[in-house]
Amino acid sequence: MLKILIAEDMVMLRRALAELLALEADFEVVAEVDRGDEIVPRARALRPDVAVLDIGLPGMDGITAAAALGAAVPDCRVLMLTGLGNPSTLRRALTTRATGFLHKDADPAQLVGAIRAVAAGKRVVDPQLAVAALEDVTQPLAPRELEVLQLAAAGEGTAAIAGRLFLSPGTVRNYLSSAVVKLGARNRMDAVRIAREGGWI
Repeated sequence: MLKILIAEDMVMLRRALAELLALEADFEVVAEVDRGDEIVPRARALRPDVAVLDIGLPGMDGITAAAALGAAVPDCRVLMLTGLGNPSTLRRALTTRATGFLHKDADPAQLVGAIRAVAAGKRVVDPQLAVAALEDVTQPLAPRELEVLQLAAAGEGTAAIAGRLFLSPGTVRNYLSSAVVKLGARNRMDAVRIAREGGWI
């Protein structure tokens, strides 16, 4: 029986994953968490064989959590899930203990097979993501846009960022808006998430 921990902050997706995996006779979902900083404590207590981790988690991103999990529970294998498939994210994830990397729109049978493979010590990477990871991907933001976004990611408000960088609040808003557009994000926080997954901030 393979014991599985699922970390996904979207409730509907997390429950669907748990129910899907519970259909497999040799799988047991022992934990479901919605925050990255809950992964290691639950894994220490329950000793799962495989952790299926979303990358974009609150509290601690999935890639950082995978590295922490490797130190805390070295016998637990890690399969990362992403909705983006950003090549630099893949490269960053593979520098941790993640041995599997799948896009969230993968076929359910592919996910089940990937879990069994990583549990057996094999590396599984979505073929399209692997090809994309070999491409030269450059960070699209100008230095000032990146600096402003990094401060926003740290929780700084527009006025505070303006004060730190000796800019007007309107200029800060313009830089943030430009970053949102260039990253194809929905809003400022989505831009922060994309930049983090890309390993740019």
